[in-house]
Amino acid sequence: MPTGGDLLIIELGAVVLGLAVVARLARRVGIPALPLYLLVGLALGEGGLVELPASAEFIEAGAEIGVILMLLMLGLEFSPHELVVNVRRSTLAGFVDLVLNFAPGVAAGLLLGFDPVVTVLLGGVTYISSSGIVAKLVADLDRIGNHETSVVLSVLVIEDLAMVLYLPIVSGVLFGDTLAGTILAVTISLAAVLAILGVAYFLGDRLSAIALSQSSEALLLTLLGVTLLVAGLAGRLNLSTAVGAFVVGVALSGDIVSHARGLLLPLRNLFAAVFFVFFGLQVDLSLIPGVAVAALAIAAATVVTKIASGWIAAARAGIGKPGRLRAGAALIAHGEFSIVIAELGIGRESDLGALAATYVIVLTLVGAVLYQFADSITLPARKPRRARA
Repeated sequence: MPTGGDLLIIELGAVVLGLAVVARLARRVGIPALPLYLLVGLALGEGGLVELPASAEFIEAGAEIGVILMLLMLGLEFSPHELVVNVRRSTLAGFVDLVLNFAPGVAAGLLLGFDPVVTVLLGGVTYISSSGIVAKLVADLDRIGNHETSVVLSVLVIEDLAMVLYLPIVSGVLFGDTLAGTILAVTISLAAVLAILGVAYFLGDRLSAIALSQSSEALLLTLLGVTLLVAGLAGRLNLSTAVGAFVVGVALSGDIVSHARGLLLPLRNLFAAVFFVFFGLQVDLSLIPGVAVAALAIAAATVVTKIASGWIAAARAGIGKPGRLRAGAALIAHGEFSIVIAELGIGRESDLGALAATYVIVLTLVGAVLYQFADSITLPARKPRRARA
């Protein structure tokens, strides 16, 4: 007799097999697979072609693991010293990124007649890029070693750290917390960030030596256990689980790094695909027509401001025009954080969730394509100055 467990397995098997077909198609066409994974999620979500009643919760958990694994593996490419130096160097660029990309959301909120709190939330939605999606794009296109990649990661880290202040404050305003409670939440979040970064910076080598094992099974379980634990604790402290996972990757060094890449890569590929499917599942297709025009307009503004942010950040690092354009294109994709921020304000503005979801889908698709083909875009050469007579 069929059971709920049987239906779960059947649904998951069908989804994974469908993603395999999509991945093969994307490879044949020569485009990143993740936008297609997102479209698969849309087709399987509410209002789509087929719904997944048995496996939705499992896919949600798998999506969270996908973000964590993507950021863990990205963190493996950088040392604590490199992270600190790059973040310091990119502080001004991070501030420019905040000003340029908070503005479209605030302007849109005012034009749409949202109340001040929801307007500030929409500013957060347009500000924060998706660390998970950027990590996947960089890895898929083999651009981890590019000069602009460290600049992009620095800007993303600064954005995630800015959320340490932003989320407790807006949550306190929304849910009526006292000033003292909000200050306490911000203080705890900042202390947690400093503690995690301090452990990675000063004890990374020692922890890597302890974690290294001749047994692949033991090493895999150790890496997954530590990463999930740190990411979960970071989430409990109002930090990004992605930041927690990224710092774990940064803290690892030496021989363990090459072993970790080989063990984690298949898992990351599986759960990263699940992550993008889950994104699509969250969207009710019937709500999109009502917010489509506003979402497209805000997305168009964000494409311009994100490219400008990446261009400025890369220019300050002495990177040429092609690298500057790639940096800007990499920052376009928005994702998990934008959805989380929007969900905070759904109680005050019912259209905010659908608006943010549509906006995220558009930017994920546009960002992936622009980043893929950034090197094919011809940039105008600077005209030589005429010599004075």
